[in-house]
Amino acid sequence: MPELPDITAYIEALEERILARTLEKIRIGGPFLLRTIDPPPSAAEGRKVAGLRRIGKRIAIGMDNDTWLVLHLMIAGRLHWTDRRVTPDGRRVLAAFDFDSGTLTLTEAGSQKRASLHVIAAEAALKQLDPGGIDPLDASLAEFSAALQSANHTLKRALTDPHIFSGIGNSYSDEILLQARLSPILLTQKMTEEQTARLREATRTILIEWTDRLRAEARGKFPEKVTAFREGMAVHGKYGKPCRRCGAKVQRIRYADNETNYCAHCQTNGKVLADRALSRLLGSDWPRTLEELEALKRR
Repeated sequence: MPELPDITAYIEALEERILARTLEKIRIGGPFLLRTIDPPPSAAEGRKVAGLRRIGKRIAIGMDNDTWLVLHLMIAGRLHWTDRRVTPDGRRVLAAFDFDSGTLTLTEAGSQKRASLHVIAAEAALKQLDPGGIDPLDASLAEFSAALQSANHTLKRALTDPHIFSGIGNSYSDEILLQARLSPILLTQKMTEEQTARLREATRTILIEWTDRLRAEARGKFPEKVTAFREGMAVHGKYGKPCRRCGAKVQRIRYADNETNYCAHCQTNGKVLADRALSRLLGSDWPRTLEELEALKRR
């Protein structure tokens, strides 16, 4: 799912292409994409783009009549820019937004169509789509700490909860926790002041670093390679590969369709965290340390 750095890259690329330009036509091919009825998408047609903003992991495009188009790409949704007109087929291309400067298309791979478009009548109504999490780049240490302590969650859950922090998901939370050298299962209300400060600094470092990287990668072009698994990432998607900090093999915790990647040496004092599927199978034989895990693999 595109997160804060990716959404920022999208918005900056869109500002160059559609700000103050006229939206001529909206064509929707995906039957489940549009989640609102009033106003209709046609309310934005013939109007100029007055502004763009990020709302969590959503992209909001504001028109000069205070109509807003709000896109949530979910896991597999992506945006593309072209100089030619594209007809949405409802299978992969779900919508096309024809501007007088080019066409923005929304695609979604796979059979599960989760991406959404909301058409909002006024800026004040945008608050209904905002989960309310604080901006991790703007928050002071006191604000960051208060948000973190608002509920007793694991760090992984807290970082990815949109009601707590805005724009952080599965990918960048793994990178942040490695940078901070903190366990993904550490409970927020058991954190020390030093750990909280370290986490805030790591959060800012990773999000700023990756936003800058994506800007440099695009080099004025529209970002087409938005992915959760990037070559330059230190730990996310690197299960079984050497940690770039210490060389130990990256571990994982699998749950549902997601997994958390972490370095046991750097983050958990060498303790291997229980993977739900395997720990149920192995029971008391589940390895507690990296040494025990390697010994088990050699059997």
